[in-house]
Amino acid sequence: MNDKSGKSDNATPASKNARAKASDTNSKAATSTPPRSTKIGTVIELLRRTDGATLEELTGATGWQPHSARAVLTGLRKKGHVIEKSKRRDVTCYRITESA
Repeated sequence: MNDKSGKSDNATPASKNARAKASDTNSKAATSTPPRSTKIGTVIELLRRTDGATLEELTGATGWQPHSARAVLTGLRKKGHVIEKSKRRDVTCYRITESA
């Protein structure tokens, strides 16, 4: 709008665009899908169970080869997770006792 002096209002086209983008971002956030689950997330969930998870359970849930599942355990340790090894019916079981 123009006032009596012929100047337009203080809303510049750039600020109008910024408001429009902010509005779009807010509406997208409200309607976005939940974050997708990842294989690492699945492994962490399995390892947080009271009785943990065996290597067979980890490979079955992720489709990874055993050496890949062991590498993920190493990576989780490097990130600060404390992983405890124990035996469950003569099978090695892994469990997160402390998280990073």
